[in-house]
Amino acid sequence: MSDFSALSALLGAGLPATFTFLYQRLENLLERRGAPEADLALPVPLRGELALPLTVGEEQLAAHQGELELLRDALGAYHRGAAPVDADNPELLRMLGRLRGRLEDLYGQRLTFQGEEDRQPSGPFSRQKIHTVRGHVTGMHADDTISGHAETDQDITTVAEGATVTGMRARNIGSPPKRPQR
Repeated sequence: MSDFSALSALLGAGLPATFTFLYQRLENLLERRGAPEADLALPVPLRGELALPLTVGEEQLAAHQGELELLRDALGAYHRGAAPVDADNPELLRMLGRLRGRLEDLYGQRLTFQGEEDRQPSGPFSRQKIHTVRGHVTGMHADDTISGHAETDQDITTVAEGATVTGMRARNIGSPPKRPQR
């Protein structure tokens, strides 16, 4: 779910790690042109699980490149250490909130950090707002694993005769079941 508001000041001491995580994703998108990220630098300050690799479509990236570059410019002073990454800085928290929201939209995954207990955990989501479905629409499909918290939300006005809508299809969506230990 996109959250363009400020990150919570509840992150407190965890804000530097949160900043680093978000800024690394931003740099990957801009410098590596959205190349899939399968291995995230540890430790990851997230609550929940992401489905890896993190991927973004070329068209999506191109549509938001200008905004991403502006966010990188605005956050550059913090990245270089010229300004402190401080939870008491509402402007920084708003910029990081905007960055998180855009990254969530691009990746199709919620990014929830340690300390944000009032938010759904990190993980994949699908949001679709469609006026009329004439063919087939799928909110989420995984053949072989999407792990962690997964959510689909479809807002559809009309489904034409013969059209189909799938909210989620499986072969492992969500955390795999725990097997009893022997």
